[in-house]
Formats: sequence, C-alpha cells, structure tokens
Amino acid sequence: MVFNPGYKIITAPPERSYIFLYKSDELLLRHEEGGYSVPLMSSDEIGQLNMDLTQYIGEIDKTPCIAGGILEGFQPSHAGTDLLFLRVYDLFGKTGDAFFKAAGLGNHLVHWMKNNKYCGKCGMVMSDSARERARHCENCGNTVYPRISPAVIVAVIREGKLLMARAARFRSKFYSVIAGFIEPGESAEECVKREVQEETNIRIKDIKYFGSQPWPFPDSLMLAYTALYESGEIMIDGREILDAAWFSPAEIQYGPISTSVARKLIDWFIRDFSRV
Repeated sequence: MVFNPGYKIITAPPERSYIFLYKSDELLLRHEEGGYSVPLMSSDEIGQLNMDLTQYIGEIDKTPCIAGGILEGFQPSHAGTDLLFLRVYDLFGKTGDAFFKAAGLGNHLVHWMKNNKYCGKCGMVMSDSARERARHCENCGNTVYPRISPAVIVAVIREGKLLMARAARFRSKFYSVIAGFIEPGESAEECVKREVQEETNIRIKDIKYFGSQPWPFPDSLMLAYTALYESGEIMIDGREILDAAWFSPAEIQYGPISTSVARKLIDWFIRDFSRV
C-alpha cells in the first residue's frame, strides 16, 4: 500500500475514508488479530465521531484519508469496543509504512490546527485556505503555514567507536546518538557542533550530510550527519544528559526504533566499522 499526501478543501467526508482521529499524541485505532489498523468508515459513521478541525491529508491506494481532533467527551466505545487510542510514536512496526506516514502527517497537522484556531494578530477565528495548506484570517489577512521545527542528529566517530548518550527524556534506559534543535541564525552544521559540545564537551570535525526524516512528534524535521572526533573528554550535565560514552559496534544494544534516522545512523556505523 502507498500513501500519497495531498491537500484539498472538503465540505463533507467522502463516502468511504480512512479516519485518523487524534487525542493529544494518540491515534484512534482498530485492534485486530495480529496488530492494529486505521478505521475505514462510511460518511455516516464519521459523523458520529465528533471530529474537530478536520483536514483531507491524501490517499492510501485511492482511498481518502481524513485527519482530525476529537471533541470533549469522546470515548472509543461509542464507535465500537474494538477501538482504542495508541501513541503515534508507538505505531512503528504495528501498522504498514503507508499508514504510519499518513498517521505522522495527520498528527503534525492536527497539532498545527489546534495551535492556530485563532489568529495570532487579531484574535479572530481562522479557516483553511482554499488554495494551499494554510490557515487564513479573513479579518486581517494573516496567513499561517504548518510549522516545521528543524533538528539535527549526528553520529560522531572516534577510533572505530560511536559517541552515544542517554537522555533524561528517554522513557527507557537506552542510548542513542546526539540530537538537538537548530536555533535562530544558526546553520545545521553549526548546530551539530554546538549540540555535541554542549551535551558531551566533545569537539568535532569533518561534518557530512547523511539524510533526513520527517519526525512528526509533533512537527520536527530531522537532518542527520556524520562527524569525526577532534578533541575533548566527555563531560555531561547530569540533567539533560544522564550518561555518555564511546561504543564499539559489538557493545551497542539497540534502543532507537528500527525505522528512525537515529537507528539508520547506528546501523551505518555497525556495518562500516565492524571490520575496523
């Protein structure tokens, strides 16, 4: 199955649509034997879900996809006992790639719509633009586009070992490569240098672009890099970063989810440095 993102104004949900319904960072799913699926509903069923801030987000194999937030008081049991909410982040490996991409886009857009229900200039209610993916204020003409927060992530190599850290924000005690958000007036490469030095006291060189990945939790774009150790010894603050160390390929115990760009960086290191 393939997800093709798209945008258009809809006055009513199409007759049969995949419904991506969000409560904070959780998505309504149908629990089935062997996994989970996104509900495929008729327009009558959609009307019973009390959706708010709905948007057409594209198609999966020519079936329309509709994203929206829930209204107060909604319970999954209203639409059937096989429905439940699950964190979008936890969908890795539980749905197909097409549904995960659609779920990520929907999560990004629903958060954006909730944060831009009212105009930030004049306070009036905003509406969807008829021409593009944007929120528009008819009163003052203000137009707001979906927010994208750029962040960097980097694999730092020193003599065949990878710099990994355990952040306080991680739910489990796994280690991953260094990451952080780009600040105003800063290039991605400057951010890579600053984040590594701030979090571990390590200076780096030979920064090279690796790849990128949308990270809709709720609105990031991850830019991945590799770099080489230049100088310094590891020092951490004990608050944001709880531990950091150099790991050989054999010492790494996987933490990041398998389809994340963090995991791709770690897989690249293991593949290319296991024979060093």
